[in-house]
Amino acid sequence: MDFDAMEEQDGVRLSWNVWPSTRLEASRTVVPIAALYTPLKERDDIPPVQYEPIACKQPYINESSVDMRAKLWICPFCLQRNQMPPHYKDISPSSLPMELLPKFTTIEYTLGRPLQVPPIFVFVVDTCQDEENLEALRDSLIVSMSLLPPNALVGLITYGTMTQIHEIGYTECAKSYVFQGKKNYTAKRVQDMLGILPANMRPQQPSGGPQRPSGVAARFLLPVSQCEFQLTSVLEQLQKDPWSVASDKRPTRCTGAALSVAVSLLETAFPGAGARIMLFAGGPATEGPGSVVSIELKEPIRSHHDIEKDNIKYYKKAVKFYENLAKRASTNGHVVDIFAACLDQTGMLEMKSLSNMTGGALILSDAFTTSIYKQSFQRMFNKDAQGHLQMGFNASMDVLTTKELRVSGLIGHAVSLNKKTPMVGETEIGVGGTCAWKMCGITPRCSYGVYFEVASQTGQQEGPGQGQSQKGLIQFLLQYQHSSGVFRLRVTTICRAFMPGGHEAIAQSFDQETAAVLMARIAVFKAEIDDGPDVLRWTDRMLIRLCAKFGQYGKDDIASFRLAPNFTIYPQFMFHLRRSQFLQVFNNSPDETAFYRHVLNRENVNNSLTMIQPTLTSFTFDKPPEPVLLDSVSIKPDAILLLDTFFHILIFHGETIAQWRKAGYQDQEGYQNFKELLEAPRADAGELLVDRWPIPRYIVCDSGGSQARFLLSKLNPSTTHMSGNMYGGPQGAAIFTDDVSLQTFMEHLKKYRPPYPLA
Repeated sequence: MDFDAMEEQDGVRLSWNVWPSTRLEASRTVVPIAALYTPLKERDDIPPVQYEPIACKQPYINESSVDMRAKLWICPFCLQRNQMPPHYKDISPSSLPMELLPKFTTIEYTLGRPLQVPPIFVFVVDTCQDEENLEALRDSLIVSMSLLPPNALVGLITYGTMTQIHEIGYTECAKSYVFQGKKNYTAKRVQDMLGILPANMRPQQPSGGPQRPSGVAARFLLPVSQCEFQLTSVLEQLQKDPWSVASDKRPTRCTGAALSVAVSLLETAFPGAGARIMLFAGGPATEGPGSVVSIELKEPIRSHHDIEKDNIKYYKKAVKFYENLAKRASTNGHVVDIFAACLDQTGMLEMKSLSNMTGGALILSDAFTTSIYKQSFQRMFNKDAQGHLQMGFNASMDVLTTKELRVSGLIGHAVSLNKKTPMVGETEIGVGGTCAWKMCGITPRCSYGVYFEVASQTGQQEGPGQGQSQKGLIQFLLQYQHSSGVFRLRVTTICRAFMPGGHEAIAQSFDQETAAVLMARIAVFKAEIDDGPDVLRWTDRMLIRLCAKFGQYGKDDIASFRLAPNFTIYPQFMFHLRRSQFLQVFNNSPDETAFYRHVLNRENVNNSLTMIQPTLTSFTFDKPPEPVLLDSVSIKPDAILLLDTFFHILIFHGETIAQWRKAGYQDQEGYQNFKELLEAPRADAGELLVDRWPIPRYIVCDSGGSQARFLLSKLNPSTTHMSGNMYGGPQGAAIFTDDVSLQTFMEHLKKYRPPYPLA
């Protein structure tokens, strides 16, 4: 099966492309039936149609049976017969509407709902930073003015010891409202202090056109075309927080209060409108609600060890505060993005719910002067061919199934809409107990893992008979506000066959790449609530069961163990997942762990696989560039390696190559081939950087250098300090680690499987 072609057409990849017909047989396949869905997958051949969709209760006409003579269509989900609308009276087998053509299993409708307010952007800026960092941040925000649509509404909130809302509608001079950093202001209190009328008390605006800010709200949120000069002036005059900081103290930074004020402002002025709150934090919150560490420098910010030992003074209270803020923001359809730039931690672990529950972005960098921040921030405002921002607002997704399937849950950046229907399954995976979720913010990069269970019980006659197949349908319905202001509905309908348990077509339909990513999401979800060793044991147990079910081997003969080609690499993915930063927290701060897990839960199959098992390319004199094993044997003295972990792009020079480069051979006459060899991986790295978001860290290092650890930590340690070839050489470099190698892992996997295949 061409899984990539399926993904290109519908933005969907499934763990199994043929489904077991009973719940018992589905449980024996170990990996659940699940889909990784990218709702806004870009396709040039799907222009949005300009008419309303045809629906039966909730399912849409796509993939339905149509009676051309009677002008009826039968809903495949509830089997109800529905009359075609009058404007479909002329359809025929040779003249079908787009949604009935096989090519358009995904179709997007432009809905006739009234235009909403344009996109809203509220910048929340930390001023407790050194001048160089603050200047770089100011410059990037000023540049962003030219990247926003002219009609987009913008606002500015700055914070340090106090929080200030800038009244950019007041042009005579710089004017702002100041809120104390120690207090937690309610939405009603912010509304009263700013003099903003609730939405239900404002004068009605004419219908049919975009809604505009009116009254007092217009003082704080204005279209870019009207306030660009005033806002630029305020940003240029932005100064470091004036409150003095002792040498043994941290700056007094009221991040929680600033975010609370920003959420309250939008909640009061524009409830239900598409908006983004963009937080730019240069350090941890030390004042007021949401504080993650004290002002005393002698008190370190919490570590993984502190969290494990429950030695966390601020953690639980801060998490609860930010989760409540996230619920308020998601209820109103508002997105929260967090750009953290600090050499130390900023409290991203505590604040992650703001982005995870609203579909916002998390970007982690060392400073606002780095290209990681600058380019990642600018690429937030990428535009499509029509010049519209590549982001949707106020998104919600429903998942519908035919009677043979039930929805178990979703893992991704969304919150439950608590919609309980007969399509909701008993088993919960991720955010379960519903068949509808709210995303608030969505981009063409956002992917969601949706998990299912088979409804038919063992022995029931609902499923297909022996040797027969039956079709099952899944329909994804995504409604969102396009950045142009109109509402759109994207409908994706996929159809797959049910087969009796044990049928060879089920095993042949396994997509090991998608399955690895979907199981990784479950493991990460479990890691958020369970102990690390328990999650590793669960991962091992699932792998052993899968290999026992689909492996081929003779009784009591370990050497005879074999897996089919479409299962072969799956154990390797699980080996690297166990060693990855998603499940292993050693050598990563809690903020870094939160960032890595956030990105994994957003990306598609290919990008997620790169995170789980990085790619390694070798450059040598005698061969063109070629992919090599992610193994210590790939380190050669006369080779250059290019490692892509998604978060890092690293160029590693072997020992001999590094010596020649330091000697300057590449600059001497007659060594043109060496110069070209040095430049080739840089060119390939540049191509990887073109599309990547967030921008990865770019590292160039030599064998034996300190930064070579980024490469060594990812390699399979087939040669270690304990093996015979201690000092490397032709068999590869020695890696000083006690981790088991992939070879040892596979030997133990064969040993711990049952002595014969499971029934």
